[in-house]
Amino acid sequence: MKQKNNSEIKLIVAVGADHAGYPLKKDLQEWLKGQDIDVIDVGAHSIDPLDDYPDFAAKVAVSVANNEAQRGIVFCGSGVGASIAANKIPGVRASICHDLYSAAQGVEHDDLNVLCLGARIVDSEFAKELIQAFLSAEFTAEERHARRVGKIIELEKNGPQIVNNPQGG
Repeated sequence: MKQKNNSEIKLIVAVGADHAGYPLKKDLQEWLKGQDIDVIDVGAHSIDPLDDYPDFAAKVAVSVANNEAQRGIVFCGSGVGASIAANKIPGVRASICHDLYSAAQGVEHDDLNVLCLGARIVDSEFAKELIQAFLSAEFTAEERHARRVGKIIELEKNGPQIVNNPQGG
């Protein structure tokens, strides 16, 4: 990641997982640190079949929304529940990405800031590729993409009122 003056800043990534995602998170945490990435681990810190993915998705999302981390990664069984939960936090744009195109394009066009991965869907090696695509991509801020993300932010602030005006504002 680059600052406005083009100097490199160390990337901070928040990670979290429920019991289904815990083994994959644990595998990838050391790999992330080996990529010179600071990792904030919000849990789980052990396998507990009674834990709930919304708790960890929310913790990752809040870390990103509060600028404690630039990006977040949540691991659960499918990635679906984690994505739904993370998207409830204002300022978070979370998505499941189980292909390389979506992992990069989601950042470039949609300013994706939380990646949700299904540990029952992807293995450790492919998850590394997905995470690399996600973390190396940058939002283009082209007018059309900035406008669309702006509309998402308006939906977040104002709810369904924007639906009645398809041109926004």
